[in-house]
Amino acid sequence: MPSPPVVLASQSPYRRELLARLLPDFVAEAQHVDESPLPDEQPAALALRLALLKARSGAARHPGAIVIGSDQVASRGGVLLGKPGTPERAEADLLACSGGTVEFHTAVCVVAPGQPPRTHVDTTRVRFRDLDPQLVRRYVAADHPLDCAGSFRVERRGVILFRAVENEDPTALQGLPLIWTAAALRCCGIDLP
Repeated sequence: MPSPPVVLASQSPYRRELLARLLPDFVAEAQHVDESPLPDEQPAALALRLALLKARSGAARHPGAIVIGSDQVASRGGVLLGKPGTPERAEADLLACSGGTVEFHTAVCVVAPGQPPRTHVDTTRVRFRDLDPQLVRRYVAADHPLDCAGSFRVERRGVILFRAVENEDPTALQGLPLIWTAAALRCCGIDLP
């Protein structure tokens, strides 16, 4: 019996690239959900709620499919960090992180027909080294991390900004923890090599 189709409930190029490491064939489709935090909602809870909303939205649009929803929320001292959008904002965000720690909560929800949702949150702590404005300016000009929470691309030159990265899964910081996702897909009957 063939495996059900897999839908990635995201248009993120980073998540598509990561999932392609596991699966040669899947559909990627943006899910439009309200991403506003609820009052007093903690960053990890927000990431998990959004991943679940995206997975359920995708499952409603694709009955019979296995749907993967994911979201990532970055915070520094409990303050949410969004995507900078402009080089000036990226530079300001990075300078504010200098010498400090930013937490990235990457949540995943896998919804399969007839099964309860499977969920996971990977928390990555990025410890920044002391940064100076010239380094930050050169970095932002080189990597253009304007669509990345935290204002860096870990898969590119962003690593020059760090003292350490602490997590369970190195792919989580890029947007999709593949170790957990692979195990969840196997539990849903997807045969991975």
